[in-house]
Amino acid sequence: MIAASVDNTDKAEEMVQEFGIDFPVGYNLSTIEISEATGAFYDIEGGYLHAAGFIIDPEGKVANAVYSTGPIGRLAAKDCLGWISFKMSQ
Repeated sequence: MIAASVDNTDKAEEMVQEFGIDFPVGYNLSTIEISEATGAFYDIEGGYLHAAGFIIDPEGKVANAVYSTGPIGRLAAKDCLGWISFKMSQ
């Protein structure tokens, strides 16, 4: 699992500490570039990126994607693990 953020170093580190994140987190990413590369929505006035989550298959292809346009609509780790387990059993 990895995460990426348009937040600066301090805000990203604060989030890592607050939630006890133990996987790699990228930060200082360009809102516009990430939106163009992934299709994630962004707020022009606020300058922030809305959440987007992806499950990548072993071949490096997007197997599942979730795009949010507001404060709800995110992949949950438990759901991802269940989905991955189901796909691996097929």
